[in-house]
Amino acid sequence: MKLYRTTGGTVVEENGAFHHLAADWDALINRDGLAAYLRHAVGRSAGEPTLDDRILAPIGTQEVWAAGVTYYRSRSARIDESKDAGGGTFYDHVYDADRPELFFKSAAWRVRGPGESVRVRRDARWTVPEPEIALYVNARGAIIGYSIGNDVSSRDIEGENPLYLPQAKIYDGACALGPAVLVSDTPLSPETAIEIRVTRGGATVVEGHTTFSQMRRGPGELIEFLYRETRFPTGCVLLTGTGIVPPDDFTLQIGDEVAITVPPIGTLTNVVGAT
Repeated sequence: MKLYRTTGGTVVEENGAFHHLAADWDALINRDGLAAYLRHAVGRSAGEPTLDDRILAPIGTQEVWAAGVTYYRSRSARIDESKDAGGGTFYDHVYDADRPELFFKSAAWRVRGPGESVRVRRDARWTVPEPEIALYVNARGAIIGYSIGNDVSSRDIEGENPLYLPQAKIYDGACALGPAVLVSDTPLSPETAIEIRVTRGGATVVEGHTTFSQMRRGPGELIEFLYRETRFPTGCVLLTGTGIVPPDDFTLQIGDEVAITVPPIGTLTNVVGAT
């Protein structure tokens, strides 16, 4: 089943019907046995055939973190972008290391939802979308669901010096989540597809496809490292890295539409805006 955060409150979708819940988002995702609770809740309510409220980013007070260099394609791209700064083998070591790269991505208030605008930095020349599966993790470190994330990144800034990673990754409009959280008792299948399409003036300028199985590190390993010395009182969202990297001659422009699809979850669509 899918969990939405909307202008009308929290909504559960099951078998094509939408059920409104009188529940605080943060408290809900931290409930023990969330999937069973939601099944029980929808069993007692009359669902509606359509969702008329506007869908918001599926996040309460959680922080968004991200894992880097988890896919081989991402490793290669980051080696290429940083080689002139002396980082040619830097990301190769990260890819093969026992410890993953984990970094803070966004505060909840900066996250953009479905249909909202993402941005490119005004001082960047080379910015790309990064389609990722987002893990929803409760305060106890248990994965309770999955969503779609867009980790918008300024590759020229990061490539200039790896120490500029926060400026390349953390700014207003650099993170989008949605449209829903897929809540399940079972892990997401490794063969789950991740697709991206960027259109400009109605024409496709970038498209790509990968699967969750292409990750070198498993979700449990990433969560274990993230929670080792850091508490998340209301849980967190962890972006798991990208296996789709646009060509080096591509950069996002204002007006581009970015659509990221993960079939069990849906499609996260955002337009690149000026603000």
